[in-house]
Amino acid sequence: MDSDAIAEGRHRWQARYDAARKRDADFTTLSGDPVDPVYGPPPGSTVPGFERIGWPGEYPFTRGLHPTGYRGRTWTIRQFAGFGNAGQTNERYKMILEAGGGGLSVAFDMPTLMGRDSDDPRSLGEVGHCGVAIDSAADMEVLFDGIPLGEVTTSMTISGPAVPVFCMYLVAAERQGVDPGVLNGTLQTDIFKEYIAQKEWLFEPEPHLRLIGDLMEHCARGIPAYKPLSVSGYHIREAGSTAAQELAYTLADGFGYVELGLSRGLDVDAFAPGLSFFFDAHLDFFEEIAKFRAARRIWARWMRDVYGATTDKAQWLRFHTQTAGVSLTAQQPYNNVVRTAVEALAAVLGGTNSLHTNALDETLALPSEQAAEIALRTQQVLMEETGVANVADPLGGSWYVEALTDRIEADAEKIFEQIMERGRRAVPGGEHPIGPITSGILRGIEDGWFTGEIAEAAFRYQQSLEKDEKKVVGVNCHTGSVTGDLEILRVSHEVEREQVRTLAERKAARDDAAVHAALDAMLAAARDGGNMIGPMLDAVRAEATLGEICGVLRDEWGVYTEPAGF
Repeated sequence: MDSDAIAEGRHRWQARYDAARKRDADFTTLSGDPVDPVYGPPPGSTVPGFERIGWPGEYPFTRGLHPTGYRGRTWTIRQFAGFGNAGQTNERYKMILEAGGGGLSVAFDMPTLMGRDSDDPRSLGEVGHCGVAIDSAADMEVLFDGIPLGEVTTSMTISGPAVPVFCMYLVAAERQGVDPGVLNGTLQTDIFKEYIAQKEWLFEPEPHLRLIGDLMEHCARGIPAYKPLSVSGYHIREAGSTAAQELAYTLADGFGYVELGLSRGLDVDAFAPGLSFFFDAHLDFFEEIAKFRAARRIWARWMRDVYGATTDKAQWLRFHTQTAGVSLTAQQPYNNVVRTAVEALAAVLGGTNSLHTNALDETLALPSEQAAEIALRTQQVLMEETGVANVADPLGGSWYVEALTDRIEADAEKIFEQIMERGRRAVPGGEHPIGPITSGILRGIEDGWFTGEIAEAAFRYQQSLEKDEKKVVGVNCHTGSVTGDLEILRVSHEVEREQVRTLAERKAARDDAAVHAALDAMLAAARDGGNMIGPMLDAVRAEATLGEICGVLRDEWGVYTEPAGF
């Protein structure tokens, strides 16, 4: 790009920056020296390829979505929490909010993640142990008791039964007297990544996609600020993928959901802003920063050039980040505080919109209150003390960072082509009715290609550890320590017994005829092709349980079985 074009871009950026709202903050160094809100090439410079880097707030958004960076608004501190029953988790949420957390993120227990009630025989021993148990709308009411849902953004990390759980959230808001139309937050709902990495699915892919399409329509009509889909790379990376695989598989899944929305006749400029993303922040500091920058650029280009999005908001990749759970070690667990801080800094320098920092004891158990507070304070130190929020994309223009950004982008594009080629081979002479990326994703799920690629990457990394080519402090180097055992949080089995008792009491007190009628109406919608959200909401209002709703749909649609692989 020549010097005149660079100067014109800086002038455009300056006008947008001047017109934008800024935080009331001291944008100086610790020594009191002022810093500019953004840095770029010196006047008169010619920078080949600068259009791929650009200015914050301008296509292709490599340097961020907003001209102000974090001067306009800092990232949301959104701590992931959930354990025991709804009442216990409610207390933890209030602690997080009182300590300065900006949003809530719900962790569900395994039975809830699998669409089963706490009294299901398969739930035995798992209720409340890796998250909070939610059986019905009544539990959701308790979970958010005293927390105004119209004022707090809420993220829910659940995919298989995401739609009925979201209906419970909507009913809890109604019972608070909150208009669901004003709710703001994010629902994960990403079923593709379940088949690829996390394995918490309920049905075959097609019925899951049908439910997601119904949810997209419902939110587009009546809940404009809520994001019904958070496309998740986090679990793909935690399963062992490389950074490039995490990025490519995640964005491909996102393209599949764009194709789903278009197949429903939705306007891409209207529904695409309702998509968000969820990435892992791992320990290779600069690679992670480059990954986030490349993600924004790829998404903007595909949304504009492939899917026809014309507005900035429809081309924006908004993302939440969580520090890497797989980087935490049981050995010398206090080292995890350092790991988490480094990963969180990478997410911030990469421009994350919200962030969760893992607790030092999460490799051993659910976080204790002390560990959760340290995790929260880690973000607050970054935000308030380090100056990283003063400048937009401070590493932009770094030869190393830009080279890494270009490399990861090129690697991702190669993977997109592999995915589409698989789809073309699966449907000779055509493609899946939803779209070409969707064809390739479904084929890759059916034949185990995604899981095989991730397994191979994980195997290569494990080999490098065993050969001491990669170092993990406290594990295969610097193993001496004076640290004693941690006191960890243990969930009493009484929680499960109490949850089952409460569920039985609620079932006994409800109108069973109303429940069965509502479930029958939901089943009729499933069979006649109508949007299922309305009938599902009616079932939830009648206190149908999560297991009952998912059970009806399992009986109708069947259960997915993963292909064998060796």
